[in-house]
Amino acid sequence: MSKKIGVVWNPSKVEEADLREAVDAAFGDQAQWWETSVDDPGRGMAEKALAAGCDTVLAVGGDGTVRAVAEALAGSDAALGIVPRGTGNLLARNLDVPLDDIPAALERIAADDATPIDLGWVELDGAEHAFAVMVGFGVDAQMLVETDDDLKERAGWLAYVEAMGRALAGTEMTGITLTIDNDDAQEVRGHTMLIGNCGMVQGGIRLLPDARLDDGRLDLLLVSADGALQWMDTVRSVVWDNGIRRIFDREAVAVSTDSTSHVTAERISVELESPLAFEIDGEEIGEVSAFKVRVQPAAIKVL
Repeated sequence: MSKKIGVVWNPSKVEEADLREAVDAAFGDQAQWWETSVDDPGRGMAEKALAAGCDTVLAVGGDGTVRAVAEALAGSDAALGIVPRGTGNLLARNLDVPLDDIPAALERIAADDATPIDLGWVELDGAEHAFAVMVGFGVDAQMLVETDDDLKERAGWLAYVEAMGRALAGTEMTGITLTIDNDDAQEVRGHTMLIGNCGMVQGGIRLLPDARLDDGRLDLLLVSADGALQWMDTVRSVVWDNGIRRIFDREAVAVSTDSTSHVTAERISVELESPLAFEIDGEEIGEVSAFKVRVQPAAIKVL
């Protein structure tokens, strides 16, 4: 029996004629189409695709579109097909989905080899939002996504060191009440916290080097560098210990230092001394003073 295909696409990321031609070539002309909007990056459209009986829903766009579609499909029998467009595409990178090649991404989807992955959920002001990559505040993956392209071309890894140095310079420490799973709350200080479902960003850098999309856990990185020496220690930890070195030693585990801490958990609760700007999968959503995070194991099937 043939699959029913739904296409949720972001018109700002791709030319409609090119996309339709590629989808028709891969699946025939029976796919159903829903266009995202400024007000709805894809969740409502994916819900309509589910209601229409689609077995596979394609998310054509950047991380925001993918996250919105994944949020709607979580817990359903429908599979998510990712056609990455844009600059970040962090979930696609972690899943080795072809980038900047619509036919190749569609060919992978048509192979119908689904992989179950976890999703994270973050509770803010009583409402929950899904995330496929990472949430947090401070120096984050978006900083690396926006690293200067010319410098990346000329300097490779050094471009990320330069970008991280710029971002670190603008951070401020704050008090944090942190609760991991069922442990007692602990008082810590830091300027950056990332909680992720997967850890690789552009350039192959792994901010969360032990994060796995299918391990039923979330990984947390807390950075509390204060002063030039600790900043250097943080950059070395991220770029060398948990980056380049692990390319050659795949069995290595994440290294914590005086200024960086790595833990894993199923649930995390955070209260901040001062409100800070918060991001979900690279999208800024404003300042928050408290949030809770949980993992939903094997929440969605990805093609």
